[in-house]
Amino acid sequence: MLKRLTLRDFAVVPQSELEFGPGMTVISGETGAGKSLLVDALGFLSGLRADAGMVRHGAQRAELHAEFDPSAVPAALEWLREQEFDDGGACTLRRTLRADGGSRAWINGRPATLAQLAQLAGLLVEIHGQHEHQALLEKSSQLALLDAFGRHEPQLAAVRETAADWTTLLRERDALSRTGDVSERIDWLTHQLAELEREDLRPEAIDALVAGHRRQAHAAGLIAACDEALNGLAGDDGPSLVRRLQQLRGGLSRELAHEPRLGEVDAMLDSAAIQLDEASLLLQRVREELEIDPAQFEALDATLARLHELSRKHRVAPAELAACQAGFAAELEALRDAGTRLAGLQGEIDASAARWRKAADALGQARADAAARLSAATTALIAELGMGGGVFEVALEPVDAGRPDPQGGERAEFLVSANAGQPPRPLRRVASGGELSRVSLAIEVAALGSDTVPTMVFDEVDSGIGGAVAEIVGQKLRALGARCQVLCVTHLPQVAAQGHAHYLVSKADRDGQTRSAVRPLDAKERQEELARMLGGVEVSKEARAAAKRLLASTVD
Repeated sequence: MLKRLTLRDFAVVPQSELEFGPGMTVISGETGAGKSLLVDALGFLSGLRADAGMVRHGAQRAELHAEFDPSAVPAALEWLREQEFDDGGACTLRRTLRADGGSRAWINGRPATLAQLAQLAGLLVEIHGQHEHQALLEKSSQLALLDAFGRHEPQLAAVRETAADWTTLLRERDALSRTGDVSERIDWLTHQLAELEREDLRPEAIDALVAGHRRQAHAAGLIAACDEALNGLAGDDGPSLVRRLQQLRGGLSRELAHEPRLGEVDAMLDSAAIQLDEASLLLQRVREELEIDPAQFEALDATLARLHELSRKHRVAPAELAACQAGFAAELEALRDAGTRLAGLQGEIDASAARWRKAADALGQARADAAARLSAATTALIAELGMGGGVFEVALEPVDAGRPDPQGGERAEFLVSANAGQPPRPLRRVASGGELSRVSLAIEVAALGSDTVPTMVFDEVDSGIGGAVAEIVGQKLRALGARCQVLCVTHLPQVAAQGHAHYLVSKADRDGQTRSAVRPLDAKERQEELARMLGGVEVSKEARAAAKRLLASTVD
């Protein structure tokens, strides 16, 4: 639930900090005092687009900070862990709105995107504005509300998954059907593969080919270099490095007794002699393998030329010809199997459609059960809200089942009859704003009772009602407050009297600027505020007595 909300330089609020507890908290004040600013602040903390007009005049930025207790919301705790925002069970949302139109957001002190802010806030708080009932006029919203009420997400996920599978198979079939006669493509691929398969395209084979070609191309120079090196190392013609090294070691050994360090030099020269011997042996092997072979060079040159020709033809490097060959082979196999695959696809499509039908039927049955429960609950509520004899129905209308629909096999239509004896009509055709407001509130109260969101915010959803109906609305909101935290901005004393706590928003002109302040009311102040709401500017004894009676009649 929401524990604390802090505002700074937000609209006409210089600074304010509010603490909230469980149950129902009401917020009241004179018209224009800024009662809905608290709701606006929560909206921005829930990811609404930044509005530079909400920055207090003369300030550079507005700062909003909300602290929640997520302990009763496992989904929020899991989200914090998955997104790496978890901080020992804490949950704070912070956002700044700059006067230049920019904004920044943080979750538990770490920078966050507006999308992340909206995702987390959606698990913690749900805001219902005084014009929100307009959304209920859309059929898509009505179906979504019914599914939320019935907790149909598992069934709906199954319907979406099977519909997606069907669509994927249908696209594959259409793609295969569009290919038409592929015999020419098969012939071309067969020819290309035959050319490629005649060559050894393994990378190591190509490297060996290039090295052999280079060796044959420079065979004469390599032979001369090897002969010269061998003669210089240990040849019989003239002085050699090996004999010269032996002479040097002999001369030093005669003086070894006079200078012990010469022993270290002799050891080094001995190692050098061993290295020279090994070099001579390796050089001899290389020389023995070298041979000027024009026929071999011609064969290597022809093979390398074919590889370069294939590389130019397929526009790839020689080392990539093997991958090109594999691609051609895969495409050829797919084309050869296209007819078989096309014939089998229809059976898979039919089976997929059958799976969707089964999932859609299960969802449809769940929706029918939920529709009956929501209809009964809302009908009972609208009767209590001054529409005796009124009826609310959730009608399920089948849609064309020609193809699997990810939303299921039906759509929902909310119907209402405001008076006994009148046939129910679509909610969107209810002419009276007051009736629409009451029906919408009844739907919200009936549906939200099972919502997992811990904090519900109502911004003057009681607009257009009064008297005994207003008192019943207050009672329903108070009852909802027993199951979750309820924040309610209201202008009705009958609703305000039902709150477990009461905040007053007031405004005053100071230094030529309008400023709003928010403060909690004690029992005496609360009675005075209710009297003002009842009696207007001049608060009479009768208004105070009526306010006292309202408070006294509040029961859980």
